[in-house]
This record gives sequence, C-alpha cells and structure tokens, in this order.
Amino acid sequence: MTLANRITMSRVVLSLAIFACIISKTLWAEVAALVLLTIASISDYVDGVVARRTMTTTPFGAIADPFADKILVMAVFLAFASIRELAVPLWAVFLIMLRELTISTLRVLAALHGEVMKAEQTGKIKTAIQMTSAFIIMVLVILHYWQKQEPLPVFLFGAEKLAQPVTWWLTVTTAFFTLASGAAYLYNHRGLLRRSWSERGH
Repeated sequence: MTLANRITMSRVVLSLAIFACIISKTLWAEVAALVLLTIASISDYVDGVVARRTMTTTPFGAIADPFADKILVMAVFLAFASIRELAVPLWAVFLIMLRELTISTLRVLAALHGEVMKAEQTGKIKTAIQMTSAFIIMVLVILHYWQKQEPLPVFLFGAEKLAQPVTWWLTVTTAFFTLASGAAYLYNHRGLLRRSWSERGH
C-alpha cells in the first residue's frame, strides 16, 4: 500500500476515534475530538499532495479517498446528534448520509464500468461547507461542556446559548448543499446510470 493510501485509511481510523470522543460527552474528550478532527482534515489534503508528488495515484486511492471523507463527515454529524442539548435535526443528518451513500454507490458503478469519478467543483464546495460546519459545531460542543464545569471567560459569556440555533442552521445548511451537490453528480453522470439500468444482470 502506498504512503498516500495509508494516510487515507488512517482518516477512517481517526473518524472512529473522533466519534468515540464526541459521544464520551466530557470536556477533554471533546477537545481531543477537535484536535483529531483537525488532523483528519489536514490528512485529506496531505494524501493528495503525496500521491501527486510521488506519482503513486492508484484506483484504490481514487475510491478510498472520498470514501474516507464520507466516513469522517457521517461519524461527526451522527456523534453530534447524540448530544441532546445541541438539538441536531436528525432528518438533516439522514439526508447528509443518504447523499453520501448514494454517491458512493455511483462511484462503485463507475468503477464497474472501468471509469473513475473525479471530484467535481460542487463536491469540493460541499466538503468545505461540511468541514466548516463540523469545526464550528465542535467548538460549540466544547463551550457547552466547559460551562458545565466552570463559568466561561467574560469574552465568551453567553456563547453556549448560541449552540442550539447555530447548530440547527449549520446542519440544515450543510444538508442543503450536500443534497445539491449530490443532485449535480447524478445529473452529470446520468449516462452512467442509464447504462447501469439497461444492462442485464446475472
């Protein structure tokens, strides 16, 4: 396995660790989740750079990289949904998961036809919005558990009260752009879908 692919797969492991930290619902576990989320986000950039500079791009990496991204996003938002005080809309998390699983299936179909789906601009924008939302919500989670232990500093006074409305809007906005990106992928690859539907199975 190439170095780039190892970095990609490490992001899956980090996703599991982040999920475990968030659902632990303690201040230091949430801080650890934020640190791991930062590392995972950086690794998403690093594996691509390593693959290009070492000329070790592989079909496995082309599929595993976006798959690892989806695992990370789903792990984070599912973990957020477990924190009752955040009031994360489950329907929005479901729509995010639905889109990610649908596009993952589309990538598999492309692979079966000897094609590799490249990342599109809408997909990159979607990922940026997802990760930005995740980081902001993660900070709000930390503030929530911080104020449970001791009063927040003066300059952060009242910040925890923003957790519910900000989290709700960020999750809904993320779901909207995630669905829009998914619709664009399906439209742009409608020819692949037609071929897959029309071909006879075993």
